[in-house]
Amino acid sequence: MISTSRVPLGVYSPGNTVVHRAPAGIKLLVLTVFILSTAIFVSTWQWAAVSVGMVVLTAAVARIPARLFVRQLSGALPLLIFIALMLWWRTDGEQALTMFLVLLSAIAAAILLTLTTRVSVLMETFERTLAPTARIGVPVDQVALAMTLTIRLIPLQVQAVNEVLDARRARGSRSTSASLTAFGVPIVVRTILRSRAIADALRARGAAD
Repeated sequence: MISTSRVPLGVYSPGNTVVHRAPAGIKLLVLTVFILSTAIFVSTWQWAAVSVGMVVLTAAVARIPARLFVRQLSGALPLLIFIALMLWWRTDGEQALTMFLVLLSAIAAAILLTLTTRVSVLMETFERTLAPTARIGVPVDQVALAMTLTIRLIPLQVQAVNEVLDARRARGSRSTSASLTAFGVPIVVRTILRSRAIADALRARGAAD
């Protein structure tokens, strides 16, 4: 049983529900359609709330422990709140709330995918999907690995944003627009350093051959 108090971000939660047993390709397709649909067609906070409810209902069907799901999702909340505050400052509260809920539903859906699908299964799905492109010289294995890493590293990127926000709050920074550079530069630096570390690790294991 997974300890929800010390579970790392992006962990797989074993289960035998219909969501777990669904083919990874179908889940990826549903995730893509869901994110695109909410981004394009949802324009009110009420429908955005419905989108969040749909993800929560799916998580319940998958029998994901509530504490585990909330803990996974809580990592993204500081960033989403920051974005919502920026929108509220530039536009209005309703639009900010709508965007907050839309982004929350998208991240929650992506987290649900990682909680119900093993990394190896995701890689196999990407490889099968990209297999036809191998005829034109596309390095399928490397692309599949990159796509899988991208999905799994999203929580780490969110965590990096949270660390920067926490550091700014610890220094007493309350400004929004005037300090976007001070907020963005550390994120870019951390992202580059993490990318180099991952590239070095993959190269050391022969993944770049």
